[in-house]
Amino acid sequence: MTWHDATAYSRWCSKLLPTSRQWEKAARGTKGRIYPWGTEPTAAKCNVAETGIDMTTPVSRYQSGVSPYGVQDMCGNVWEWCSTEEAPGRGRHELKGSAFTSPFERAAPSLQNAANATMLDNDTGFRCVSPPP
Repeated sequence: MTWHDATAYSRWCSKLLPTSRQWEKAARGTKGRIYPWGTEPTAAKCNVAETGIDMTTPVSRYQSGVSPYGVQDMCGNVWEWCSTEEAPGRGRHELKGSAFTSPFERAAPSLQNAANATMLDNDTGFRCVSPPP
């Protein structure tokens, strides 16, 4: 899924891609957590390379990895496109969350990652947010 595909879908359903700041707040909350579940680096709480699953899993699989806002799969499974451009006008957008193909060390929600908006890979997806009223 390219950034363009994710953006088109979110517009189609009257939603938005989150900014990288919105995404990170949904993952970490406001109390200084490093991961959605707290501060301990625990690869067993998300679908990353160390699990050996080698494919996506259902969102509800890692109940112990849920964020303070009740959002699931904020680490691992698929990299998620954000609306935030890495550098305005360059066609590269931020990705958050890591993927089943990535080592756990890349799963921290604060990690910076970006790709060209046309990049298409089997470990990249997105989530939508509702626009403000």
